[in-house]
Amino acid sequence: MATIKDVAKEAGVSVATVSRVVNKSPKASKAAIESVSSAMKKLGYRPNANARALVSKSTNTIGVMVGDVSDPFFGSMIKAIDNVAKTHQKHLLIGNGYHDEQTEREALELLINNRCESLVIHSKGLPNKELIQFAEEIPGLVLINRHIPEISGRCISLDNQQGAQIATEHLISQGHSHIAYINSEHDIDDSHHRKAGYLSALEKNNIQLNSTYIIEVEPTDEGGEIAINQLLERNLPITAIVCYNDYMAAGALSALEEHGISVPADISLMGFDNGLIAKYLYPKLSTIDYPIQTMAEHAIKLSLALVKGNGDGDGVQGQKFEPQLIERSSTAKK
Repeated sequence: MATIKDVAKEAGVSVATVSRVVNKSPKASKAAIESVSSAMKKLGYRPNANARALVSKSTNTIGVMVGDVSDPFFGSMIKAIDNVAKTHQKHLLIGNGYHDEQTEREALELLINNRCESLVIHSKGLPNKELIQFAEEIPGLVLINRHIPEISGRCISLDNQQGAQIATEHLISQGHSHIAYINSEHDIDDSHHRKAGYLSALEKNNIQLNSTYIIEVEPTDEGGEIAINQLLERNLPITAIVCYNDYMAAGALSALEEHGISVPADISLMGFDNGLIAKYLYPKLSTIDYPIQTMAEHAIKLSLALVKGNGDGDGVQGQKFEPQLIERSSTAKK
């Protein structure tokens, strides 16, 4: 493998000149740039990214940690970040955390050790205290889909409790009072807050339902199917269901159809997230919009501004987004 010394010898210049060319120094002459570039191409030399970072005190890499890159929700998040990154001539290094504390810790430390100054982190497993410590160490670290009061200026989140409350109150406004809730079984803020929103809406409208109306399963389409089967076994007078996310709603829709139960004629169905699947189901799914692309763009712009040392984030600040109801065909008046 060619070294910087080999390139210098081939180009007939000093190692310092090669270094200036590699690091795009304005002191490098046009002739030096041409000869060094030609030598690098001939020898197949690739500059060491970490070595370049030591010289420039910067890298062209943005670190992103998601729950699971195979989830379309996180795919949308990554795409939005990458679109902004490209305008800044930067590339992404991505880690999966799987909502697990130790896995998230390892992924985050790997991104930091790879000299990612800008970091957009979707963390559900790490405790607040540890994330605050990471934020103190890395000025460009921004959290998405999580709010920690001590570092609220670095948090981009959605009011999940309000979202579930809006979804439930929409069904109540249509005359429903026997409303089930299919929740994620994951022990994370999102599941706790969305369940709290559902319960808050019931309490606000003086509707008393017992715990048999709530099912907690894996937040997948298979989980939604399992939940419907469990609810039907309980023989409850359910007329509407709120689901933790759109994929659970899709599974619920499939299971209801298998049992000959029509949506929305027999049971109204609400999702959450407004993912791509929501508008292609039949009937089209009423849901709560989760503007993950807008939030991700906001997060990376804030991170990049903070890395530049702009304490106010160039006017970009931490923000809690407000959820919006998307009414389609899966809900109807009782």
